[in-house]
Amino acid sequence: MRLLLVEDDDHVAAALSAVLKKHGFEVVHARNGEEALQAVLPTAHGQRAPFAVVLLDLGLPDQDGYQVCGRLRRLTSTPVIMVTARSDVRSRIHGLNLGADDYVVKPYDTGELLARIHAVARRSGAAETEDGAAPGEAQEAAPLRLGPVAVELSTRRVSVDGVAVPLTRKEFDLLALLAQRPGVVFRREQIISEVWRTSWEGTGRTLEVHVASLRSKLRMPALIETVRGVGYRLVVPAPAG
Repeated sequence: MRLLLVEDDDHVAAALSAVLKKHGFEVVHARNGEEALQAVLPTAHGQRAPFAVVLLDLGLPDQDGYQVCGRLRRLTSTPVIMVTARSDVRSRIHGLNLGADDYVVKPYDTGELLARIHAVARRSGAAETEDGAAPGEAQEAAPLRLGPVAVELSTRRVSVDGVAVPLTRKEFDLLALLAQRPGVVFRREQIISEVWRTSWEGTGRTLEVHVASLRSKLRMPALIETVRGVGYRLVVPAPAG
C-alpha cells in the first residue's frame, strides 16, 4: 500500500516511516505542503502510481495544513488523515469540512494510527468496488427524500432545498445509513461497524465529530438526534406549514 506522509520534522517522519514500512507500506515523504501537492500531480511522462492514503500534519513550514488539505482534495480523491496536536472539536470539524476523511490527535498510539489508515483505505476501496459493481441498479435508485434533504445513493450527492451540499465519503456514508431507515435508532457500535468497517472502540470520538459536521453542513441540527447511551437516529422534518 502506497502512502504519502506529509511531515516537516525529519526525526518524526523517519521514526513513523520505519514503523509503516514494517507493516507493509511504501512511504513517500513530503516535508512541506508544496512537496505534498507535487507528489500527487501527474509527471511529464504520465500519471504517478496512486496513493492509498495521505497522512497530513497540519503544522507545515510553508503553508497551513488546512489549506493543503483543501488543495489536495481538489486534485485527488485519495483519503486524507489529518495528524495534529489540535484536539478541539471546532478544529476537527473544520478539517472534515475541507475534505479530510479522519483526524488523529498527537500524541497518538501507533496501533490507533494503523487502524485508522487501514479503515479509510478499506472503505475507499469498498466504495469504488460497490459503485462499479452494478451501475444499472444504481442509476435506477430514487433519491431518499427527508423533508428538504435529498440523498442520491447512486451518485452520492446530497442537496438541501435543491442546493448541493458537498460531503466527505464518511459523512455521506453515515448520512446514507441513517437515511435509509429514518426514525430507527442505530447503536454507535453498529454505525462504526458499517461506516468505518471496524469494531475498534477508539473510532467513537470520530463518529461524534462526523455527526457534528453533518449537522453543521446541512444546517439542520435536529435532523440527526442523539439517543443518549445508545446511538443516533434520523428524524424527518415535518412539512412546513
